[in-house]
Amino acid sequence: MNIQMLIHEILVSGEESLAESVGNPAIVLGLMGLIFGLGLAFAAKKLAVERDPLVEKINSLLPGANCGGCGYPGCMQFAIAVAAGDAPADGCVAASIEINQQVADAVGGEISDSVKLIALVHCNGGHSAMDEFEYHGPADCVSAAMIMGGQKTCSYGCLVFGDCVTACPFDAIEMGENGIPVVDKVACTGCGKCIEACPKNIIELWPVNREVVVACSSLDKGAFARKACAMACIGCRKCEKACPVDAITVDDFLAVIDSAKCINCGLCASACPTGAILDNAPARPRVYIDSSCIGCTLCVKVCPVNAITGELKERHVVESDICIGCGLCIPKCPKNSINMIGVKSYQHDRD
Repeated sequence: MNIQMLIHEILVSGEESLAESVGNPAIVLGLMGLIFGLGLAFAAKKLAVERDPLVEKINSLLPGANCGGCGYPGCMQFAIAVAAGDAPADGCVAASIEINQQVADAVGGEISDSVKLIALVHCNGGHSAMDEFEYHGPADCVSAAMIMGGQKTCSYGCLVFGDCVTACPFDAIEMGENGIPVVDKVACTGCGKCIEACPKNIIELWPVNREVVVACSSLDKGAFARKACAMACIGCRKCEKACPVDAITVDDFLAVIDSAKCINCGLCASACPTGAILDNAPARPRVYIDSSCIGCTLCVKVCPVNAITGELKERHVVESDICIGCGLCIPKCPKNSINMIGVKSYQHDRD
């Protein structure tokens, strides 16, 4: 007996029972509930939409964060787009490399070898930045920014209330001791939620393997910028002159690093008189020249810190205490005699 016949018999018997038990409301309501329930079950079966098993598989692999970092409202919408070929298999910023590979395998695609992007806060002022006035209001950046752009003398900097911390769905940001948000490089997925939450627009996505960063957003002239914040960029151009690969320029009194050119040498940070440029590299590789060196001196000519010495046609040596691991000498060596030792080369990370 199918559902239609069952519902029909129940309706007929229900009318008879209803006539007999009209004086018992509980029985009447019970019959009505049964009839409506069976009707909904029948409708659900007839109107059910079949789901694509590929979409279901992709969705099951995803972390389920529904953060929107992929550009879609949620994980299911992203899974549908991947299955249709409208989104890359590794488009989920919250997923690990392993998960992305599984998604790629499911659709017969490949994942890219692009460098992970994480949030970078272009400010290091915090408690070092002067307050223009005493703010009394809701403890959030958006509210504070509505009052004359915020309480800080520097109109470009962080307001220290942590809207980005609240907005992060992965607990990858916390407020540091100096009042500036600190990003966990491992936990951050680059979803961009913190960027949307910041009313001062001082957060951007940055390659995780580019360790030298400009921690300032001020476009004020040097004297005023320094008066407002002790850590401000003053546009002195010392960093620009120190960079051996022209990766940093000063525009509108603010230093800007081109991450595609940067080799993580840290020379700009060393030259910065205010600390507006941060060198976050925990360690750097060092150059080693093996016995195949022919003493051509090409490496000597490109070393920005004069860490390589040697006579013509003799094996050269590297002063490890001076070497900054920039890697500029490696492509110049005609005999491939130069190698990085100590830690993984940033240059190789970039390539």
